[in-house]
Amino acid sequence: MKHTALLVLGLAISCNTSQKTVSETAQTQKPTNPVAYAQTITEEELKEHLYIYASDDFEGRETGKPGQKKAVEYLKSHYEAMGVPAAQTSGDYFQKVPLEVSNVPVGNIIIGNATLALGEDFLTFSAAEGDYDALVYVGYGVEEGNYSDYDGVDVTGKLVLMKAGEPMDESGNYIVSGTAEQSVWSNMSEAMQKKTELATEKGAAGVLYYDTANFPRFKRYFDYMKANNSGKMQLAGDNDDNFIIILNEKSARALKDDIDKDHNPKAALVSIKLAITSGNDIVDSENVVAVIKGTEKPNEYVVISSHLDHIGITADGQINNGADDDGSGSVALLEIAEAFKEASKAGEGPKRSIVFLHVTGEEKGLLGSRYYTDFDPVFPLAQTVANLNIDMIGRIDPKRDGDRNYVYLIGSDKLSTELHKLSEEVNQKYANLELDYTYNDENDPNRFYYRSDHYNFAKNNIPIIFYFNGTHEDYHRPGDTPDKINYDLLQNRTRLVFHTAWEVANRDDKVEVDKATK
Repeated sequence: MKHTALLVLGLAISCNTSQKTVSETAQTQKPTNPVAYAQTITEEELKEHLYIYASDDFEGRETGKPGQKKAVEYLKSHYEAMGVPAAQTSGDYFQKVPLEVSNVPVGNIIIGNATLALGEDFLTFSAAEGDYDALVYVGYGVEEGNYSDYDGVDVTGKLVLMKAGEPMDESGNYIVSGTAEQSVWSNMSEAMQKKTELATEKGAAGVLYYDTANFPRFKRYFDYMKANNSGKMQLAGDNDDNFIIILNEKSARALKDDIDKDHNPKAALVSIKLAITSGNDIVDSENVVAVIKGTEKPNEYVVISSHLDHIGITADGQINNGADDDGSGSVALLEIAEAFKEASKAGEGPKRSIVFLHVTGEEKGLLGSRYYTDFDPVFPLAQTVANLNIDMIGRIDPKRDGDRNYVYLIGSDKLSTELHKLSEEVNQKYANLELDYTYNDENDPNRFYYRSDHYNFAKNNIPIIFYFNGTHEDYHRPGDTPDKINYDLLQNRTRLVFHTAWEVANRDDKVEVDKATK
C-alpha cells in the first residue's frame, strides 16, 4: 500500500446487517454452485506461493529493480502453467509502463537580495526555473460553491502563493461546510494536491505553498531521497511545466510578511528568481495482465487487482519482503485465477470476462494502475463492470477489537448501492467474515480510499471494493515476512473475493452506478 506519514488507526466496528439473499440482488440463475471452485483456494497453496514471492531472492520487489523482474516472471509462469492467457492481443502478459525517476533537484530561490536554500527554507521535487516580477496571492486557494479565492485576480502564466487551511466566517464556522467541521480543503493528505490542481486549471505557472504542518513531513522525504540519491518516480512524460514549492515560515514571510493574518487575494510586486534544476532517468517496469474470457458477455470485464511491487532494500541492506504488502494480494490473485480456470475447464466459466491485473508502481504513487486506466486500458473502461482490489489481506490489525476472522471493506458503497448489497449478501452466504467499514468513513484521517489502486478505477466511475486487513507494526518494514501471515485468514479473505467476483460476473445486469464519483 502507498505510504503516508500520518497513520491514526480508529477502533473497528462491525457492519454486516443485510438480510437479503444473493439471488434477490444477482437477478439470475448462476451456472453452478461456486463453492467447489472456491475450495481450490487453500492455505497450503497460498503459503507455497508467498514463501517464494516474498523471499529474499525477490529483493523486496522494488519498482524497476531486479527483484521486481523476478516477481513478474513468477506471475507470468504461473498463468502460463494454468492456461490462463495474456490479456493483450499480442499474447504478451507484460504491459510496459513507461516510468522515469527524477533526480533530487538542486538550486535555490532568490527573493530580492535574499537567497533561500532548497532543503532548508523550501522544498520541491522537480525542476523550477525562471524570473518572475510578480506573483498572485490567493489566500487559501479555495474555490467551492459561491466562494472563490480567485475572484478578481488573474493567475494565468503567473506564480501563485497560497497557504494551508480554509476560510472561516465571523462566527468561527468554516465557509465551505457552513459548520465548525473542516472540509477536504483542510485535509493534510489531500488539500495540497486539490489546491494545486485548481491553480493549474486557472492557468498558474507554479504554486508556492505555505504549510507548516506538512513541511516537516516532506522534508523527511526530501532528506531520505537526497541521502539515498533517489528521486520521485512518475509516469514518463507525465510531468509538465507546472510545479509546486513548499514553503516554511521563513520563506513564506520573505514573500509576504503578513501571510498568517491576511486572507484576501491580491497581486504582489515581488521579484523572484527560481533556479532549481533536475534530470530524469528511465525506469523499466510493467504490469502483468491475464484474462479468462466470459462465456456470454465476453466484452464486459470484472477487474481483480493487486500491486506486485514493494519498497525494496533499505540503505543498510535490509530486505523489505512485503509478504502482506502486497505479496498477500499477489498470490491471492493467482489462486482466484486458478479457481475460475477450474470452473472454465468444467464448462462453468464466468459469463463476463475476468481480468487479473497485477500493477507496478503502487508504492511510488499508484502509477501502474493509473497507466492502465488513464493511458492504456487493455480493455475499455466503459465496459469494465467493477474493480475488486486486494492490498494487504494476510495479517491482523493489532489495534482492532473483535473477531480475528474479519476484513476491512472500503469503497463498496461509494458508487454502487447494488455492489455494496451484493458484497454483503455474498459474505453472508459463503464466507461469514466480519465486514468492518471503519476505514470507509469519509472522515477517516488515513484516507485509505485514495491510497491504493482501486482509486484509479473509482475516479473513472467504475464501482470498486478494496479488501484490506489494516496496518501493523511491520508495515513498510523488513519484518513483513511470510512467517507472520495468518494463512487461514488469507484463505478465507481470498475466497470471499472469488465469490464476490463470481456473483458480479454472472448476474444478468451490470451493477448499477447510482452515486457520484468521490
